[in-house]
Amino acid sequence: MTHPQIAISLLNPSFYPHAPYEVELIQTHISLIFLAGDYVYKVKKAVNFGFLDFTSLDRRKWYCQEELRLNRRLAPDTYLEVLPINEDDQGLLSLGGPGKTVEYTLKMRRLPAQGMLKVLLQQGLDPAVMDSLAERIVLFHQQAATGGEIDRNGSLATVRFNQEENFRQTESYIDVTIPRWQFEFIRDYCRAFMTGNEELFEERVRQHRIRECHGDLHLEHICLAPAITIFDCIEFNERFRNTDVAADVAFLAMDLDYNAYPELAERFVRSYRRYSGDPHIATLINFYKAYYAYVRGKVISFKLDDPGIGLAERDAAKGAAHGYFDLACNYAARPLKPFLIVMSGLMGTGKSTLAQTLARRLGAPAIQSDVVRKEMLSLDRTARRRDEYGQGIYNDSVTDLTYTELFNRAGQILQDGKSVIIDASFKKKDLRLRAQDIARAAKADFLVVECVSAEGTIRERLEQRAHLKDEPSDGRWELFAAQKQDFEAIDELPAICHLRIDTGCDSAACITRIFRRLQRLDQD
Repeated sequence: MTHPQIAISLLNPSFYPHAPYEVELIQTHISLIFLAGDYVYKVKKAVNFGFLDFTSLDRRKWYCQEELRLNRRLAPDTYLEVLPINEDDQGLLSLGGPGKTVEYTLKMRRLPAQGMLKVLLQQGLDPAVMDSLAERIVLFHQQAATGGEIDRNGSLATVRFNQEENFRQTESYIDVTIPRWQFEFIRDYCRAFMTGNEELFEERVRQHRIRECHGDLHLEHICLAPAITIFDCIEFNERFRNTDVAADVAFLAMDLDYNAYPELAERFVRSYRRYSGDPHIATLINFYKAYYAYVRGKVISFKLDDPGIGLAERDAAKGAAHGYFDLACNYAARPLKPFLIVMSGLMGTGKSTLAQTLARRLGAPAIQSDVVRKEMLSLDRTARRRDEYGQGIYNDSVTDLTYTELFNRAGQILQDGKSVIIDASFKKKDLRLRAQDIARAAKADFLVVECVSAEGTIRERLEQRAHLKDEPSDGRWELFAAQKQDFEAIDELPAICHLRIDTGCDSAACITRIFRRLQRLDQD
């Protein structure tokens, strides 16, 4: 166990030679961190999580020294020394004083809070900073050690072991911080990706893309003032540090996404690719993003088992872990190629609701026909129309123009190498085939998601929709029968390109079926 007087002693300002005005304690699942004026003192907890073991004093000393060595690569002025904490005959603790050594602490120079990347992002950061950060990390990776044991730690066998360890260690958190459907989908995706890309993983080792990396590259470990300082790398497990450079890139990009800066994440990855000349970052990025989002969810979940964590902090940890697992699921759902998803179905079947959920999860824009139609006619998107079926702004000529505009917009997005969702009824075979041709021309994957639901549910939805002020759709129950009669059955497409979804089912079930189809994990 960690010495019982450690926290009490190190929270006392008189414990330190420089006599700080006050001391603040921050706890992680593996460390006690004492902010003492201009310095920080870090003590490792006597814990064993399988992937790390700090249970002996000798191990804690060793890993303190490793942390010092490794972090001096990117933060040489921050990491100062490892000091013994000694206990005298009276039971009093001191830094290097008389008595036997009962603990070790890593002394660091305290970085300015106002220079932390996370703080600067909240204040508004010049996007060009991502370019400088990418350039610094490329240089670090180029200079980092490689070969030998490092390469073995970056092999596909080790990548598989790390992934399976994650799943084993999170089984107890299923339906606590991660829903079962997400656990199973992420697991199946990761296994399929590794199996399908064995040659790529081997090639990464041959090209020396496996390096002694940082391993924990997220926002809270980066300070930009007065210069770029990257700290707190993984010291406790070589498997997590000796990894593909793409993994380091993915970690920071993932954390930018998690904190709602997806444009900066994209710019950072794009800049890294440019500076490094690494052609395979695009293939690996979502795989490693999913891995690290999952790791973060797992590590935060561990807090729920720490008896020293208060109720409020436990609740916060539960929410944060769920957020990271959710993000991992979203990454796992994104195919390597751009895709065009067509949301098809009758009014009131939940196409738009599902399209918006998919757009958020997949990072792809959803183009809604009801909005585009009214934009073309210079109408307010929420202006209600009482036209009869196929009349007024819904006559054939306006509808043809609307679909042409939908296809033009979607085609441009696909040509830019990005995915897109079109939300419209697509009641005619020729419209669905035109959409397929657009996807084929852009070398994109194609999927028609046909939304269906019980008519009683549809009627209830349409009647509720009539009272919504921000609803662009003019669908009404009295029009439903005519549209149903007009809808041509979807039998012109190969089965792999068509997925029928009952939106009256649990929303998670709908999402997971679409995700599995996008990743070709099932063929129903």
